[in-house]
Amino acid sequence: MAIAQADFEALWNIAWQKDKNLYTETDFAASSLFPHVLGEGGQRTIYLRNGLKLTVRNGKLRQSLIIDQQHESDFPLVAKFYLSGFSKVKNKGTKLARVEAEYTESGGCHYLYYLPNIVEVEEWPSNELCQMVMISAPIDCLRSFQIENVPLAAPIKQLLEHRKTQPFHQPLGRITPRMYQILQQILSSPHRGMIEHLLLESKVLELLALQFITLGENTFAPRQISFQAKDADRVQYARELLEQQMCDPPSLAELARLTGLNEFKLKQGFRHLFRTTVFGYLYDYRMAQAQTMLGDGLLNVAQVSAQVGYRSPEAFSTAFRRKFAVSPKAYQLGRRY
Repeated sequence: MAIAQADFEALWNIAWQKDKNLYTETDFAASSLFPHVLGEGGQRTIYLRNGLKLTVRNGKLRQSLIIDQQHESDFPLVAKFYLSGFSKVKNKGTKLARVEAEYTESGGCHYLYYLPNIVEVEEWPSNELCQMVMISAPIDCLRSFQIENVPLAAPIKQLLEHRKTQPFHQPLGRITPRMYQILQQILSSPHRGMIEHLLLESKVLELLALQFITLGENTFAPRQISFQAKDADRVQYARELLEQQMCDPPSLAELARLTGLNEFKLKQGFRHLFRTTVFGYLYDYRMAQAQTMLGDGLLNVAQVSAQVGYRSPEAFSTAFRRKFAVSPKAYQLGRRY
């Protein structure tokens, strides 16, 4: 059963009256934790220069949360990176070529959007660890950079040149190895104060630049595949099965049977929702889990290899290096210092 945003906030305020540590705020950052009754983890927002804002969400809810929000006309350009988890989004009354009425933002993928004057309803599911990094960039902040003779995608260039720009929501595919490295540096930053802000601002700008490069390699044509909600739910269920059984994953035929989809629609669904193949998603998920385990430092490389479903540490090392351009051992040693 889902909980509405107003009810969620009311329950949070009751808990906050008993524990003021649930919320802390300075001139440069604000952190909010979930009370036990609502979930675990929380969210932190860092306010950078020129209106740039970085939000890191890392938590799990006990009940699904429905967030209903009216976007204003001065809505910023937003970059979103889902390391894990997903959310379902509905845009009320939307009949725009570049904004679908319903879509899912999925783990391992990144998105760029500009949605002024739109009513957005987002559902954050329960019992699903969500690790997400979001960047909000005011248009005037981006206009402060030199944009003449820069090969930007047409809607971005129009936006920065003060020309009328239609709202858009653009999936940009899988998070790249370089993006993963930057995101992990953001999540594991040991600094605070001015040093943290200098470092984070550079990471935020690099992520935006990488998205603009990716955007230039994509088209803004609306996606041609349209899924019914029940089919999208079945594809999400297939994703859950792959994650739960990553050490001994079902075959494509078995996964199709378990989800009630034929193989063609299952493959089509993964391309549509996650911008990758079925087993491409499994590979990315295994590598993300391995990265977390190696960073924790509780297991050696061979143990991590077995935990994510590789029978051979050599095969695991090859796969990890292909994803992150560094060996598992070197990555683990680098995280200790």
